[in-house]
Amino acid sequence: MTDPAEGPVRDGARDRGATTVADRVVAKIAAQAAREALDAVPEGGSRPHASVVVHRDIARVSVSLDLDYPSDVGRQCGAVRSRVRARVEQLVGLEVHEVSVQVERLHSAHTRHTTPRGRLA
Repeated sequence: MTDPAEGPVRDGARDRGATTVADRVVAKIAAQAAREALDAVPEGGSRPHASVVVHRDIARVSVSLDLDYPSDVGRQCGAVRSRVRARVEQLVGLEVHEVSVQVERLHSAHTRHTTPRGRLA
Protein backbone atom coordinates (compact mmCIF):
# COMPACT_ATOMS: atom_id res chain seq x y z
CA MET A 1 0.00 0.00 0.00
CA THR A 2 1.38 3.45 -0.88
CA ASP A 3 1.19 6.46 1.34
CA PRO A 4 -0.64 9.40 -0.36
CA ALA A 5 1.83 11.75 1.27
CA GLU A 6 4.61 10.18 -0.82
CA GLY A 7 2.86 11.02 -4.11
CA PRO A 8 4.03 13.80 -6.40
CA VAL A 9 4.05 17.26 -4.88
CA ARG A 10 1.66 19.47 -6.79
CA ASP A 11 2.02 23.18 -7.21
CA GLY A 12 -1.46 24.63 -7.67
CA ALA A 13 -0.55 27.17 -10.36
CA ARG A 14 1.36 24.71 -12.56
CA ASP A 15 -1.36 22.09 -12.36
CA ARG A 16 -4.03 24.44 -13.64
CA GLY A 17 -2.33 25.03 -17.01
CA ALA A 18 -1.25 28.17 -18.80
CA THR A 19 -2.96 31.13 -20.37
CA THR A 20 -1.57 32.62 -23.54
CA VAL A 21 -2.79 35.93 -24.92
CA ALA A 22 -2.08 36.53 -28.61
CA ASP A 23 0.03 39.54 -29.56
CA ARG A 24 -2.84 40.98 -31.62
CA VAL A 25 -5.07 40.94 -28.52
CA VAL A 26 -2.43 42.75 -26.47
CA ALA A 27 -2.15 45.27 -29.35
CA LYS A 28 -5.89 45.92 -29.25
CA ILE A 29 -5.73 46.50 -25.49
CA ALA A 30 -2.81 48.91 -26.01
CA ALA A 31 -4.64 50.83 -28.75
CA GLN A 32 -7.75 51.16 -26.58
CA ALA A 33 -5.62 52.37 -23.66
CA ALA A 34 -4.03 54.98 -25.94
CA ARG A 35 -7.51 56.23 -26.96
CA GLU A 36 -8.46 56.48 -23.29
CA ALA A 37 -5.33 58.55 -22.53
CA LEU A 38 -5.85 61.12 -25.29
CA ASP A 39 -7.86 64.28 -24.85
CA ALA A 40 -9.66 63.45 -28.11
CA VAL A 41 -9.06 61.93 -31.51
CA PRO A 42 -8.63 64.84 -33.95
CA GLU A 43 -11.42 65.54 -36.40
CA GLY A 44 -10.43 63.74 -39.58
CA GLY A 45 -7.67 61.88 -37.73
CA SER A 46 -7.10 58.19 -37.32
CA ARG A 47 -7.66 56.36 -34.07
CA PRO A 48 -4.48 55.15 -32.37
CA HIS A 49 -3.20 51.75 -33.42
CA ALA A 50 -0.59 49.59 -31.77
CA SER A 51 1.76 46.74 -32.47
CA VAL A 52 3.23 44.50 -29.82
CA VAL A 53 6.13 42.09 -29.51
CA VAL A 54 5.89 39.67 -26.59
CA HIS A 55 8.80 37.55 -25.46
CA ARG A 56 8.05 35.33 -22.49
CA ASP A 57 6.30 37.67 -20.02
CA ILE A 58 7.77 40.91 -21.39
CA ALA A 59 6.03 43.18 -23.89
CA ARG A 60 7.35 45.95 -26.10
CA VAL A 61 4.58 48.18 -27.44
CA SER A 62 4.60 50.66 -30.31
CA VAL A 63 1.68 53.09 -30.65
CA SER A 64 0.98 55.32 -33.67
CA LEU A 65 -1.45 58.20 -33.33
CA ASP A 66 -2.66 61.55 -34.67
CA LEU A 67 -2.89 64.65 -32.50
CA ASP A 68 -4.58 68.02 -32.73
CA TYR A 69 -2.47 71.08 -33.41
CA PRO A 70 -1.72 72.94 -31.26
CA SER A 71 -1.46 70.61 -28.30
CA ASP A 72 1.06 69.65 -25.65
CA VAL A 73 2.62 66.76 -27.58
CA GLY A 74 4.98 65.74 -24.79
CA ARG A 75 2.23 65.60 -22.16
CA GLN A 76 -0.11 63.60 -24.39
CA CYS A 77 2.60 61.11 -25.40
CA GLY A 78 3.59 60.70 -21.75
CA ALA A 79 -0.05 60.07 -20.81
CA VAL A 80 -0.33 57.46 -23.58
CA ARG A 81 2.85 55.68 -22.42
CA SER A 82 1.66 55.59 -18.80
CA ARG A 83 -1.87 54.43 -19.63
CA VAL A 84 -0.75 51.75 -22.09
CA ARG A 85 1.83 50.36 -19.65
CA ALA A 86 -0.67 50.28 -16.75
CA ARG A 87 -3.53 48.70 -18.72
CA VAL A 88 -1.43 46.00 -20.38
CA GLU A 89 0.17 45.07 -17.06
CA GLN A 90 -3.20 45.14 -15.28
CA LEU A 91 -5.33 43.31 -17.85
CA VAL A 92 -2.84 40.84 -19.33
CA GLY A 93 -0.24 40.47 -16.59
CA LEU A 94 2.70 41.18 -18.88
CA GLU A 95 5.63 43.32 -17.82
CA VAL A 96 5.91 46.25 -20.25
CA HIS A 97 9.53 47.28 -20.76
CA GLU A 98 8.97 49.80 -23.54
CA VAL A 99 6.14 51.88 -24.97
CA SER A 100 7.19 53.92 -27.98
CA VAL A 101 4.79 56.54 -29.30
CA GLN A 102 4.96 57.77 -32.87
CA VAL A 103 2.95 60.86 -33.79
CA GLU A 104 1.93 60.29 -37.41
CA ARG A 105 0.14 63.60 -38.07
CA LEU A 106 -0.80 66.87 -36.44
CA HIS A 107 -4.27 68.10 -37.42
CA SER A 108 -5.10 71.79 -37.25
CA ALA A 109 -8.38 73.52 -38.01
CA HIS A 110 -6.70 75.15 -41.02
CA THR A 111 -5.32 71.96 -42.61
CA ARG A 112 -8.48 69.96 -41.94
CA HIS A 113 -10.41 71.95 -44.54
CA THR A 114 -7.69 72.71 -47.09
CA THR A 115 -5.82 69.41 -47.43
CA PRO A 116 -7.08 67.29 -50.36
CA ARG A 117 -8.03 63.72 -49.52
CA GLY A 118 -7.18 60.65 -51.55
CA ARG A 119 -5.04 60.42 -54.69
CA LEU A 120 -4.44 63.36 -56.93
CA ALA A 121 -4.74 62.79 -60.67
